[in-house]
Amino acid sequence: MDLAGKVALVTGGAHRVGRHIAQALGREGCDLVVHYHQSRAEAEATVEDLVRAGTRAVAVQADLRDPGGVTHLFQEVDRLRGRLDVLVNSAAILSPVDLLSATFADWASTMDLNLRATFFCVQAAARRMQDRGGAIVNISDVAGQRPWRRYPIHSISKAGVDMLTRTAALALAPKIRVNGIAPGPVEKPARMAEDRWAEIGRALPLQRSGSGGDVAAAVVFLLQTDSVYGETLAVDGGDLIR
Repeated sequence: MDLAGKVALVTGGAHRVGRHIAQALGREGCDLVVHYHQSRAEAEATVEDLVRAGTRAVAVQADLRDPGGVTHLFQEVDRLRGRLDVLVNSAAILSPVDLLSATFADWASTMDLNLRATFFCVQAAARRMQDRGGAIVNISDVAGQRPWRRYPIHSISKAGVDMLTRTAALALAPKIRVNGIAPGPVEKPARMAEDRWAEIGRALPLQRSGSGGDVAAAVVFLLQTDSVYGETLAVDGGDLIR
């Protein structure tokens, strides 16, 4: 796919990895819709940076845990841009919880955003792409392939995203390509100490952590490479092969 002039929606595009993805797509010539939930200031700053760099970009607020939020987001894409060529599902939550003490609320908080919203965003995007064609990239996590003890619901949700990627790729081919990316340590959590983050990086085969830019470059690769279907690409510094 030639990305120049394509309309791209990035969920969770206001900050962190999503921001890197939006910026990379902007550099490739995409027209950006940057979704956010609560990070209004960050979304506005991201859009300002994109516009300053010569990219057409707008921000749209929606709570994707609410089915009405998904409907609202795609109605805004229709209203503001009139079509959709690219979807990158980056919105997610990462919350630690003990498996034995996890509640229904804990389950819903993570699954409603990480998996259910991702599914219905894929569905809504595909309905808009089925005549013209398009491409979708789901941002998963290495935790979906190797579980994290402190994040059982998150791990389950991301394993579901990996299967969604394969299932949707099969169902929507050949007009719509669906792939995924499973990042490893690429963005330091805000509350993590620098020395702990450095320790995590040194333990990787790469011997350092990656960056949101690495994930963004992988997104561009998957969008531009028309023969790749249903793959989830690990961008993890070798984390999964340790």
